[in-house]
Amino acid sequence: MDDRSLSKGANIPIDADVVSVELSWSAGAGTPDVDVSAVLVAADGRVRGDGDLVFYNQPRHASGAVTHLGKAGGAGAATDRIEVDLAAVEPEVERIVLAASVDGGSFGAVPGLCLRLSDARTGTGLARFATDAGPETVLVGGELYRRGRQWKFRAVGQGYAAGLAGLATDFGITVEEGPAQDRPVAPPPQPPQPQPQPQPSRPASSAPEPGKGEEHLPPGMRERLSLRKQQVAVSLDKHGAAGIAARVVLVLDASGSMSSLYADGVVADVVERIVPVAAQLDDGGAMPAWTFATHPARLPDLRVGDLPEWLRLHVRVGELGRLFGRRGRRSGLLDGQVDMTTVGISNDEPKVIAEVRDYVRGNPATVPTLVLFFSDGGVHLNAAIERELRESAQEPLFWQFVGLGRSDYGVLQRFDDLPGRRVDNVGFFAVDDIGTVPDPELYDRLLSQFPQWITAARGAGILP
Repeated sequence: MDDRSLSKGANIPIDADVVSVELSWSAGAGTPDVDVSAVLVAADGRVRGDGDLVFYNQPRHASGAVTHLGKAGGAGAATDRIEVDLAAVEPEVERIVLAASVDGGSFGAVPGLCLRLSDARTGTGLARFATDAGPETVLVGGELYRRGRQWKFRAVGQGYAAGLAGLATDFGITVEEGPAQDRPVAPPPQPPQPQPQPQPSRPASSAPEPGKGEEHLPPGMRERLSLRKQQVAVSLDKHGAAGIAARVVLVLDASGSMSSLYADGVVADVVERIVPVAAQLDDGGAMPAWTFATHPARLPDLRVGDLPEWLRLHVRVGELGRLFGRRGRRSGLLDGQVDMTTVGISNDEPKVIAEVRDYVRGNPATVPTLVLFFSDGGVHLNAAIERELRESAQEPLFWQFVGLGRSDYGVLQRFDDLPGRRVDNVGFFAVDDIGTVPDPELYDRLLSQFPQWITAARGAGILP
């Protein structure tokens, strides 16, 4: 990879052990000074303490994983650099947020901002992200984050008009008052807290009210959701469907061949990227969801505010080792969890397609239904799949299939050319690695055929 240019929201895998992160800008008379910093964030979206902030006054993390190398300049250009040894990052650190602050002005007065990542050992360029801002005094340029055993980089471009105080508050860092305003400091020592008494686990149905709950998400996840909703809106507008409303249904393949995609965090990442589609299209805020292999299983509805817990409890693949053991419901399941041993390991798409159709018929809506169906292929029940999808062409739902890899997708790849349907009610595309597909491109591909189907379905009397 050689200095790949990224758009806002795009992400790429990082194939380097030690990464040099350089922010550059055009320096000149009247241009404010800029300082880079790095925030090491745990799974709860917050720092573990003051030591998880690396900046000019605290240039090296205790683990040795992140180091602030300082500034350089010349010929009208200035840079500030941080180096990250990914192999030395502690296991409990999930993300490294790469931020910058401006002294004596705003980023609107700083031209030529560009974040560049390179292999610190070879100098090979990995990625570059040119960004700009307005009144913001702090800017999150991007973040390095884990997906299973792989580190990735995401271009963020999110600003804070409240300065370092805004950034610090989001990540759980306290800020000094007075002359050292906006100077992050250690969180104050907390007195010992009594251990909470065990509480009954919350049933899956007792989630925030429909359309509510975004404020309960961890800061980084909330920012990604906000950005991605904007990107979904741009994609809809591009395809002439601005302001459209729809019910979104999620279907996840859990067959045996999907095991590595679950283990590597690919499926969890897919779900997080799909939630903004439902959040943008459906004011109700609850996304019906299924998993399937040999048999389908209904999952609890996914609500925006429950996303982290929903991913933890319900993004799971079949437990192969238990299929040949004791029968019956597996012990230790939490409320709402599916016993994956009952789902099996082979592919039987017709069963879950039929179950989703039954749900749509039994729960009529005033808006059309968009089914987002993710699978790694292995399609072999072609005649039964074709029959189900042909029959559903009379119904107010559109099927968007997404292939996670280049396996055999059978009839799904041929549906665009199959005659004998009132409308084309099926979309399909496959990608080698969905994690390398930038968010804007993913949303364009997910939503390109749905508006066309809505127009055709209205003309055919399927939709009002």
